[in-house]
Amino acid sequence: MTDYKKNTGRKSFASTTRTKQQSSQGKSYLKEAKRKQEAQARAVRRFIGFLFFLIVVVISIFLVGMKTNFCEEHFGKDSAITQFFKNMASSNANKASADFSLAAFGARRKNILLLGVDASEFPDDLWTGTRTDTIILVNIDPRTKSVNALSIPRDSKVYLPDHNGIQKINAAHAIGGVDMTIRTVENTLGVRIDKYIMVHDDAVKNIVKALGGVDVYVEKNMHYNDYAGHLHINLTKGYHHLSPDDAVGYLRFRHDPMGDIGRTQRQQWFLRGVLNELKKPETITKIPDIIDVGRKYIKTNMSLYELSQLAAVAKHIDMDKIEVAMLPGAPNKSGVVSYWILDPEKTQEVVNRLIIRKKPYEDFEKPVTASIVYTDSKSSEAQEIKSSLKSAGIDIVCESRITKTHSQFVAHSNRITNSYYNNLKKENEILSGYQFIYDPAIYMCAESDFTVVAAGK
Repeated sequence: MTDYKKNTGRKSFASTTRTKQQSSQGKSYLKEAKRKQEAQARAVRRFIGFLFFLIVVVISIFLVGMKTNFCEEHFGKDSAITQFFKNMASSNANKASADFSLAAFGARRKNILLLGVDASEFPDDLWTGTRTDTIILVNIDPRTKSVNALSIPRDSKVYLPDHNGIQKINAAHAIGGVDMTIRTVENTLGVRIDKYIMVHDDAVKNIVKALGGVDVYVEKNMHYNDYAGHLHINLTKGYHHLSPDDAVGYLRFRHDPMGDIGRTQRQQWFLRGVLNELKKPETITKIPDIIDVGRKYIKTNMSLYELSQLAAVAKHIDMDKIEVAMLPGAPNKSGVVSYWILDPEKTQEVVNRLIIRKKPYEDFEKPVTASIVYTDSKSSEAQEIKSSLKSAGIDIVCESRITKTHSQFVAHSNRITNSYYNNLKKENEILSGYQFIYDPAIYMCAESDFTVVAAGK
């Protein structure tokens, strides 16, 4: 009996230990998955904002050239630059207005693949052999002027076309260029890609270099050194004429309580500075250099007119209302290689909702449930949110504290749409300004229809 008790005790202890290890692994998985989801969501917003920034710069140059006589005055009537703008004016008569029209895209929704590539090993070829650090599939609906963005983790484990086997999806471009990247995304998600826009890492630096610097008011002291990443930021509060390196540091700085919210604001201030530079008469003499930057660091199969219409779409869209999701999955390490393993069922749900735009089944006969997670500094706000949601007839199933820096409204159920969130915040202003994310796979507190993340310091 004694031996039996001892053995039973050992088994019980071993079983308990395994249970604790499994629980720890489960928590570790959730933490890692959530970290990747949040990083991808932030990356989507930054990249879309950055892309629209580049498009606005290019179109602003075009409009300056179209609306002034500076070309003829500075370059002569027969110069290549003057002829360039005259040809554009002729071929795009009545099409250069800033207002969005259905003519550019047609009535059908379009899927545009946005790619951000890293540095190339070949100094004379910026694109060959590069990997796609950022992969975002954007669905644009011209009728509703709405945008959905699906972030594809670069470590996603996929099959590459042409018998290239299983690889990370970011290897597709290094192996077969943009064509293989498009086919890989199409085969993996079962959708069609209409257009693509690819941006090189060095684009912003070289635009600022072409402009000769940009005037920006730096709102705080910014000091940061990343020796491994070759990033050195040393800016003091006040007005600065940012050099190319200063501009990169200013845009990438995020070591403050505002986190990525502050980073987004700085992008907007920086864009204003660029647009102010473009308004200066002397900027016309820099047009050849700026056009050269666009040609060199932006690669696309879209025409200038299509790009101008894409830029016009941005005017009508609230960036906070863009519905963002990341392909659901789980981190997995195979030997020394780390993959993001896609969840087939959940991935199809996300694709149906954001890209195919299959109307979700909105069954509100049963009560809507919500979770609330919040930082210590947002404790009182969380209670206000709780009270507000209860008044709206929503059941609060979980409350928990977190350590985050970005407020989000995370929909887990297919019936919680962006429209539902917008209607909810009309009656509950305290929910305004939260980034909307669709994530059917990961719950931060408990299983519920949505989670409100009240974060910040």
